[in-house]
Amino acid sequence: MHFTKYTGLGNDFVFLDGAAAQAVKDPCALARKICNRRWGVGADGLILLLPSDKADVRMRIINSDGSEAEMCGNASRCVPLHLRATGQTSKKEITLETLAGPIRTEITDEKSGLVRVNMGVPKLLRGQIPMTGPAEERAQDVPLKLHKETVTGTGVSMGNPHFVIFTDDLSDYRLQTLGPKVETHPAFPQKTNVELVQILSPQALRMRVWERGAGITHACGTGACASAVALFLKGGLLCTREADVHLDGGTLHIAWPDEKEIFMTGPAQKTFEGDFDYDTM
Repeated sequence: MHFTKYTGLGNDFVFLDGAAAQAVKDPCALARKICNRRWGVGADGLILLLPSDKADVRMRIINSDGSEAEMCGNASRCVPLHLRATGQTSKKEITLETLAGPIRTEITDEKSGLVRVNMGVPKLLRGQIPMTGPAEERAQDVPLKLHKETVTGTGVSMGNPHFVIFTDDLSDYRLQTLGPKVETHPAFPQKTNVELVQILSPQALRMRVWERGAGITHACGTGACASAVALFLKGGLLCTREADVHLDGGTLHIAWPDEKEIFMTGPAQKTFEGDFDYDTM
């Protein structure tokens, strides 16, 4: 099968579209195989681009462990560039159908690979994220009891669940030990992405992420949005309602102008393409 490899700030994906995508019978098994960095192509996730009667294209996101994600901000920036590069559209404003609902994208600088994505309205209530506890309660500054410690964070859904922890310790050790414990905590019935975030200024964050179903990745677009929302709720972003979120793979610009829809702008690029020998039928 022919594939194309894309990256959004180091968060990398194998893309299948057309007949190859539609021929996949078991995308979860395929993702585990093709995303393997030793025996496959290597990626954080598999993206299937499929026909849609609701949008320009339907995007299925399968994590490297075979679980399916509702939404992915970095992949959402890659898709419109791929559709343009392959001649599947002449438009620069492209709508994606996802499990989290329609996502509207705009290529703002094709030469530099810059794409702006309307990420929708963040959800802040426990029942929406989802988190256990009173469904109508805002999940802000929630203490989470782990085996030997308690951490405090804010729950946000960007179509997928996030738990944002403000801290000055962004070390590999801290992320590797805390990430899986929080991801699988009973407070999150659908598991969660985990962000460790250091506040650099009212308009700048340093973020590292443990992604649900993928582990440590270089970037997470929905996580960057969730982190900016959590900063705003703490009293940051009061003047501009914008922030630069610095990730391992680069920087995303996040804007939440009216506390409704949140916008993410950042680069994406094709890295290579090839053929993978795997029976999908």
